[in-house]
Amino acid sequence: MISIRWFVRLILIEISLIYLVILAGSIVRATGSGMGCPDWPTCFGYLIPPTESHQVEFHPNQKYKKGAFIVHEDALYRARKTFVSGAEFSDSDWEKYSVHDYAIFNPVHTWIEFINRLLGALAGIPMLMIAVTSISLRKRLKIIPVLSFAGLFLLGLVAWLGKKVVDGNLIPHSITIHMLGALAILAVLITLLLLSRKTLKSDLTLDRTLRLWLGAAVFLTVVQIILGTQVREQVDLLNKELMGMNRDSWLSTIGLTFYVHRSFSILIVIINGIIFWRNKNIRKPLRLINVMIAILLTEILVGIVLAYLGLPAAAQPVHMILAALLFGVQFYLWLLHLIARVSDLEAANDASLFSFQRSTLISEMNSPTNKINSSDKN
Repeated sequence: MISIRWFVRLILIEISLIYLVILAGSIVRATGSGMGCPDWPTCFGYLIPPTESHQVEFHPNQKYKKGAFIVHEDALYRARKTFVSGAEFSDSDWEKYSVHDYAIFNPVHTWIEFINRLLGALAGIPMLMIAVTSISLRKRLKIIPVLSFAGLFLLGLVAWLGKKVVDGNLIPHSITIHMLGALAILAVLITLLLLSRKTLKSDLTLDRTLRLWLGAAVFLTVVQIILGTQVREQVDLLNKELMGMNRDSWLSTIGLTFYVHRSFSILIVIINGIIFWRNKNIRKPLRLINVMIAILLTEILVGIVLAYLGLPAAAQPVHMILAALLFGVQFYLWLLHLIARVSDLEAANDASLFSFQRSTLISEMNSPTNKINSSDKN
């Protein structure tokens, strides 16, 4: 049976990798590298992408492997078979790639997108380990393996959506779909993190009102992220159409979506301010709420930079990752106020796994011997 310490470490590693994937994905969008690899899961038909343009051009008397891509006469072609080219380009050796019409090779964009994909693939390793090892923890709580395999499924779904995005040459709403998928994975991992610990703080002041405000904060942050990704997609379209020119006027061109996104932040500040104030007035305030406020204020500052300094590309990934961090901290705090205690043994068959009695999400075993002493360590 795997040590619970190692299981928790795997979860923390996976959470870190998911945040790196979010950051890398945002850099991909900010730099316009989304089609840096025109095929999936390979990149120009290779596991390791090309670095120079001559590697994706047609050359006579050169060996090409089946599936390799070249850019020829402003079109993308794929090798039908492994062959040595003749003096002239021959349609019998190549098939025109018809999935999309994008046919540009930019080595910087290619490697930015490749690193993004590589991080996504690396994220699959600890997630798979979490799912497999969670089976041995089913006697602790039956929902642990259920959540673990749900996280693995979500990660696979997001990867599959990534393929569809590439095939569709960056289809609309792709940022929103990917971001919601990433948030769902984070929610599953954070839930696993709390449920996998032997104890929770027994001296935690369970403020029902604070719990409700935290729930509202999580919901509003998700809505704000959706609005932000909609703004981001329109920014990307303008960047493509205007070739990066006149960035100062882009937000006014976007119009209503941006103004709703900007104004909605006022409501978020108010809700989080109430949480901060209530936390200060409970018996043992949670320091993590101070971290949450610091992330929020930094996020607003970066938003101001984006709005009034001409949408600097470097600030876009920072804005996105801060939003994801804010969601993670808020969700953790909200869940912490729902879960009062986790049983160390398998719940009885007739016991309800989720019970909301006395602000408790997970019901304990009735036997005193099954209760976890608050002095136990992870």
